[in-house]
Amino acid sequence: MMNSKFAIAATALTALAAGNAMAGPAKPQPNADKCYGVSLAGHNDCAAGAGTSCAGTSKRNYQGNSWKYVAKGTCTKISTPKGPGSLKPIAR
Repeated sequence: MMNSKFAIAATALTALAAGNAMAGPAKPQPNADKCYGVSLAGHNDCAAGAGTSCAGTSKRNYQGNSWKYVAKGTCTKISTPKGPGSLKPIAR
């Protein structure tokens, strides 16, 4: 009985740790820029603003306060239905 309780607790802790690792901050990418306003809902790399925690938590497509890594020098050339990407957060 005690072993099964321990196994259940260990499984739950492992699942929580994995979930936190997935939603944590994106690792820096030296050959990429943080591009705001270009990710689809739930596909941002981080910084999704109030009400969200981090990676994969944006609530709307092209949310201006969430970013996605893109190849260096391409961010402002990306065109979305809400306008171009930005190297800084934008009000959308």
